[in-house]
Amino acid sequence: MTLSRLAGTALLLAAIAGCSSVPRIVNEYKIDIQQGNVLTQDMVSQLRPGLTKDQVRFVLGSPVLMDMFHANRWDYVYRFQKGASGSVEMRKFSTYFDTNDKLVRVAGDVTAAQESDATAAPESRMREIDLGSIAADSTAPPPVEKGFFGRMMESVGF
Repeated sequence: MTLSRLAGTALLLAAIAGCSSVPRIVNEYKIDIQQGNVLTQDMVSQLRPGLTKDQVRFVLGSPVLMDMFHANRWDYVYRFQKGASGSVEMRKFSTYFDTNDKLVRVAGDVTAAQESDATAAPESRMREIDLGSIAADSTAPPPVEKGFFGRMMESVGF
């Protein structure tokens, strides 16, 4: 009886030990995971002081975080995890508005349009950029011409 218990225990331990090491002949595929808002340099360079919240939302998209305690600050967070290596890239960007809901300044690790070297890689540290140093009328996008429905609505009085 003791010999059968000893043999059963040894067999169980051998089975558990055999399952713990799996040979990696075939590796599983892991996908890249993107979360949050993808902000490009072109998007950030369109920001100008005095833009309304709707205009900022049009340029950058809806923010990831709109804190009820900080209603004048929108936070954009981006996280990218590579599946093959597991390395993680994080970016944070914040926009600040005044009491009239006009854009005042931005902060984050995406560079602003006032930087002369547009090809430089973004730094990982946060920094604040005062948009007051950028002229409000510099390189503003051309006004959009109204289409058929826009002209029709205007003629009706909307």
